[in-house]
Amino acid sequence: MSEEMDQLVRRAAGRPPVPPDRIVAMALQIVDEEGAEALSMRALAERLGSSTATLYRHFGNRAELVAQVVDHMFGLVELEELASASWRQSLRAMAHAMFRALGRHGNAARLLAEQIPVGPNAMALRERCVAVLLKAGFEAALATRAYVTLAHYVFGLAIELNHENGAGGRGNEESVAALRGVDPAQFPAVHSIAEALPVPVEEVFSFGLDLILRGLGAIRDGG
Repeated sequence: MSEEMDQLVRRAAGRPPVPPDRIVAMALQIVDEEGAEALSMRALAERLGSSTATLYRHFGNRAELVAQVVDHMFGLVELEELASASWRQSLRAMAHAMFRALGRHGNAARLLAEQIPVGPNAMALRERCVAVLLKAGFEAALATRAYVTLAHYVFGLAIELNHENGAGGRGNEESVAALRGVDPAQFPAVHSIAEALPVPVEEVFSFGLDLILRGLGAIRDGG
């Protein structure tokens, strides 16, 4: 720790301690309300009525804090017991559970782009998903690519779900209106599907997930 940081910690020694779980919960609240870019140690300290030195007692830097926030989100994933389910049923259930949990915190899901999640909750989910693939006969290399593909698919659409349900919904409405107003002579294919737009993110997620799982099965079986 630098001399300047050490002085800050000593000056804050009289402040009441802030439990780490409260710090993480407030950090998640900031991201939910204002976006991932709004999360800083200074902003978090202000919200908590504390000091940045108090936060640094628990987290060495913002990256460590982000790692804890991300793992907290993975801890919100509620998984069913699927002992007798097929590998497709198991992965589908896990993907939907992650999508629901992360979709409620779509702004925070953007934090996943900052670092690979390796906290205990994230590792437990990763272990469970990969174990399902390996048990189903996927070779290690294919299981790796399958898990990474599924994870990125879930994370991306969880962010999109948050965008659709938030301020971004208005922009989507304007885009759909523009698509419905295209010249049918110039864009006949687009015009023919325009009335079916928009497709809700939840429907896109389910449809795309089925495609991914079917494709993985075909690759495993040599199709």
